[in-house]
Amino acid sequence: MNKFLIAISFLLSAALCSAQPSARINLTGKITDAQTGEPLPGATVFMADIRIGATADSSGNYSFNNLPSGHHTIEVSYAGFNTQVIHIDVYSSMVKNFSIAPSVTEQEGVTITGVAHATTLRDAPIPVSVIRRQEMLQTPSTNIIDLLSRQPGVAQVSTGPAVSKPVIRGLGFNRVVVVNDGVRQEGQQWGAEHGVEIDELSVQRAEVLKGPSSLMYGSDALAGVVNLVTNVPVPEGTVRGNILANYQSNNSLLGLNGNIAGNLNGLNWNAYLTNRSARDYRNKYDGQVLNSRFKETNFGGYIGVNKSWGFSHLIFSALNQDLGMVEGDRDDATGGFLLYPGSAAERMATKADFESRTPVVPYQNVRHYKLVSDNNFNVGRSRLKLNLSYQNNLRKELGEVEHADEPHLFFDLKTLGYNLQLTLPQTKDWQTTVGVSGMHQANTNKGEEAIIPDYSLFDAGAFVFMQRFFSKTTLTGGLRFDNRTVNGKETMEHGHEKFESFSRNFSNFSGSAGISYHPVEKLTLKANLARGYRAPTLSELASYGGHEGTNRFEYGQRYLKSEKSLQADAGVVVDATHFSLTLNAFYNRINDFIFYQRLQSSLGGDSLVTDHGETLEAFAFNQRDAKLAGV
Repeated sequence: MNKFLIAISFLLSAALCSAQPSARINLTGKITDAQTGEPLPGATVFMADIRIGATADSSGNYSFNNLPSGHHTIEVSYAGFNTQVIHIDVYSSMVKNFSIAPSVTEQEGVTITGVAHATTLRDAPIPVSVIRRQEMLQTPSTNIIDLLSRQPGVAQVSTGPAVSKPVIRGLGFNRVVVVNDGVRQEGQQWGAEHGVEIDELSVQRAEVLKGPSSLMYGSDALAGVVNLVTNVPVPEGTVRGNILANYQSNNSLLGLNGNIAGNLNGLNWNAYLTNRSARDYRNKYDGQVLNSRFKETNFGGYIGVNKSWGFSHLIFSALNQDLGMVEGDRDDATGGFLLYPGSAAERMATKADFESRTPVVPYQNVRHYKLVSDNNFNVGRSRLKLNLSYQNNLRKELGEVEHADEPHLFFDLKTLGYNLQLTLPQTKDWQTTVGVSGMHQANTNKGEEAIIPDYSLFDAGAFVFMQRFFSKTTLTGGLRFDNRTVNGKETMEHGHEKFESFSRNFSNFSGSAGISYHPVEKLTLKANLARGYRAPTLSELASYGGHEGTNRFEYGQRYLKSEKSLQADAGVVVDATHFSLTLNAFYNRINDFIFYQRLQSSLGGDSLVTDHGETLEAFAFNQRDAKLAGV
């Protein structure tokens, strides 16, 4: 751990020393209606790579002052008009005007940021869904993953209104990487009984990249990436505040979010606070489902500076959730729900119990803290990106009414992450990015029981990503090598050894090659071939035990190998004035696909295990080759 911290400190120091101030550069221009020539006051101009934006004034004029030099991707948008995205080299002050046309459909002129450097949706060779803030506010959903599940090729695994995990093209859990403000979210992703630890009311933008993305994110991005953006800088010279209230009738969900953001003389910030709570939800079979309630309080934001040398932002967030766990036990005589079944406190649930917003035993408490240093520096005509992060995920399961404050399970997961990328100057229309990324993890069991051992994990990868621009064609490709070392530690339970120490090492190559071709203005043809990989999780390698969230007793298998996938994608996009049509097809072959299967007893029936007085079904992890295809 100390060596890791020293290495990260060296990277930060080297980046700061190499940051070079440049001459003051201004970019100005006017945004007009392409049909009438009238100015469009309130139109926005945003540069995703360097985190700055501007708003057109009453005459349609916009301006950026003290702009970093280099190659930029600029997105111009206005309600009811086509979004326009261009690539531009800015090495001295210049004027750039934009004319955008009215449209009733969303065209492919949208910036995506979940790749090495910002690019357009049209140039991406894989299917990408982009959901903006306005669409989020107009789409009723129980959580952010529920909202994303409305997108083609995206589904969810849900165990309650506050608990959803993303599924992309049939693959989920540790096969989907969730990224928040440039940092991959690290909790206990292998568990189905808790969701993504991100404040959904503060999400400003979401992207779903469908297909193996191991090239940029290493292990686990076998199915794709969900990129959630919380902190979007407001235009220069402004201070804005927003209050958002949310109510849903089924479970009386109440949500309140407030934020204030500013950008003055290069100093920019955002701060938000969210509170949400809900009673038990209703369905047509059970009425109110006892203990499906939840409550949470979250806060976060960022503060930083944007100057001619680049930007440096400090991002912070804290999430605190209490999630009820449904047991479903009923009284034999009346059929009503039982509260605290099997304990001395067992009784029938009353009307007052159903009206409560506070979960009762069994329930989970999930806390997630995150601190991120997000930096982007000019290095000559290159751009150096350095992202350092610390996350602490604390998850408790409390299952006994007699000991309501003593967690049955308590996972304490700490993650240090790093991502260093150097984007080289564009040469003969080639845009090249090289980088290294990885993380160090340590998980400690602090509850009465343990179903996985204490462990440490070190992950490191190096990659090169290239993009070539022609007049009608964009080529994209790259290669990456990853190495992951997992050390399971001797772990005690009730004074006895439950897990022996062990060590495993996994390494693999991944890569992709794709093309996006625009034979005519309204038509785009896409194709991509990608190789991804995923190392087994600790739960797959070494789990031994059952818990309230799954009602399963799971046996890990230490011999498991990494999953390797090879996926081919092809797509057609038609963007007409009054409609948009997208058709995508894929074929994915996964070698050594890991799954859990129910064990059979010697008599041929299901194998059952009695664990701390509870009878659970026994499952073990196994591997087979798998094929997935779809349109």
